[in-house]
Amino acid sequence: MSNVVIAVTDLHKYYQQGSNRLHVLRGLNLEVVRGERVAIIGISGSGKSTLLHLLGGLDTPNEGSVFVQGQDVHRMNEKGLCQLRNRSLGFVYQFHHLLAEFTALENTAMPLLIRGESRSSAMASAKEILDKVGLANRTEHKPNQLSGGERQRVAIARALVTRPDCVLADEPTGNLDEETASQVDDLMISLSKEFETSFVIVTHNLALASQMDRICRLHNGQIEA
Repeated sequence: MSNVVIAVTDLHKYYQQGSNRLHVLRGLNLEVVRGERVAIIGISGSGKSTLLHLLGGLDTPNEGSVFVQGQDVHRMNEKGLCQLRNRSLGFVYQFHHLLAEFTALENTAMPLLIRGESRSSAMASAKEILDKVGLANRTEHKPNQLSGGERQRVAIARALVTRPDCVLADEPTGNLDEETASQVDDLMISLSKEFETSFVIVTHNLALASQMDRICRLHNGQIEA
């Protein structure tokens, strides 16, 4: 089990709509091991983003368990869950969610500052990871001074600056043109290999999915490999 970063057992998620119950996930099981890159695909409304939110402890299942590094995320108090997210998980979304008033360097360093690291240490780590994503000369630029691809590179740097066990990415290149998306795809794969960081990526981009170690199709609330 020491090599398993995320383990999901018998996961159920449903929403009550009046007298009707919308059962999105039905007894889903999934394991992700260290350094593994997993693509989650499926039609719109199949529950892909819901699954990602459950993996990150951002939503609560009706039944079943999600373990991150052996800890059941839905049995933790909010403080413990926040610490686990900061230590073990990184997040990348379709829209970068950078803070407009801060520079690329400050945005990247934010998870380390929240953790309580000194500003000098956090900034040094942020500068190092921004260099790895090709933005060494853009560290003092604010989000509105960066291109779409550059903003997403900063978002990836922010997700990786804590050296998490796994990055959860929801359509990370869905808002980019094809050429820029391809560059960002290659960057994520390269950094995953370098840091031995697992990636779970929800995507409609079959070119990106085909580069993953494993493709999981979400269908009728369950995973089909």
